[in-house]
Amino acid sequence: MNKDHVNGAIDKLVGSAKRKAGELTGDTQLQVKGIAQQVKGNLENAWGNAKDAVREANEESGGNHEPTV
Repeated sequence: MNKDHVNGAIDKLVGSAKRKAGELTGDTQLQVKGIAQQVKGNLENAWGNAKDAVREANEESGGNHEPTV
């Protein structure tokens, strides 16, 4: 787990809360903001997965290169 996973989980949680609050109050703009934040969280999590995969592949190959991004 890396910082991208943590940030992704936080964004997904906050986005879900915003979306639900928007649904309860009838605030469409808040719903959209919540959905957008959830998508951002999913993307951060996917980026974290990609970085982990590169790191693991690098370790398995005996390389000593860190991802530059």
